[in-house]
Amino acid sequence: MLAVPQTADSHILAPHTITSVNVNGVRAAARKGMLDWLEKTSADFICLQETRASDDQLRETLEPALGNGWFLVSAEPSAKGRNGVAVLSRTEPDAVRIGHGDDEFLDAGRYIEADFADLTVASLYLPSGEALTPKQEEKERFMASFAVHLASTAAAAVAADRHVVVSGDWNIAHTELDLKNWKTNKKSSGFLPEERAWMDLLFAEDSAWVDVFRTLHPGVDGPYSWWSYRGKAFDNDSGWRIDYQVATRGYAERAKVALVERAESYDLRWSDHAPVTVSYR
Repeated sequence: MLAVPQTADSHILAPHTITSVNVNGVRAAARKGMLDWLEKTSADFICLQETRASDDQLRETLEPALGNGWFLVSAEPSAKGRNGVAVLSRTEPDAVRIGHGDDEFLDAGRYIEADFADLTVASLYLPSGEALTPKQEEKERFMASFAVHLASTAAAAVAADRHVVVSGDWNIAHTELDLKNWKTNKKSSGFLPEERAWMDLLFAEDSAWVDVFRTLHPGVDGPYSWWSYRGKAFDNDSGWRIDYQVATRGYAERAKVALVERAESYDLRWSDHAPVTVSYR
């Protein structure tokens, strides 16, 4: 994948590569090899989730990358050691917004948007939930208000002739293709009928939003992007596809290559998630 330098008049007409990855704690990921990966990647934008760090800690951890020209914007979590999202970019954003308009989650460190000319790149960490507990109720409240935000965002993008990509850990496996052991997870958060129905509406044929990776990899199992650290989940590829790049339809049509940057072996992982990368024309 080739990263094309941005110029003042190229903007969205130039190809872009976007990567999304839940780092499962940015400081731990940096110690395990994330910084080496950052040095080699050709991505133009990188959406990070679950940084589990304050803004100062995040900048300190990513200082080698920032010193090499990356720009960083972030939404630190109010709860210490939890959540946290960020966007790394090769060019400085024109504007940044934190949260999706729901006061309950404003300081949760779960959503951030950054504008680059006529492209908005957003990083999302949707709550994981836990079936039949208050955590699941929280997840459902987030989903309800986020659906409203997505609808208004899509309408505004069309009106302004803009493009939007929401990349991140959505914590929902949409279909049986997105979860290896789906038969035993029918009552698990992340594969509940109501969560999957929410995704059905989001990716309906008449919707403004497109699951970019699935469009480029139709009808195949996975490719999965998260594997539990327990047991032999990674070695057996018993994973979940819960990391998505969701784009407005016009921009989704530009997608040409999508891949999961799965580590070659268990010991080379620096997160329990793998980077999900898409190149757009």
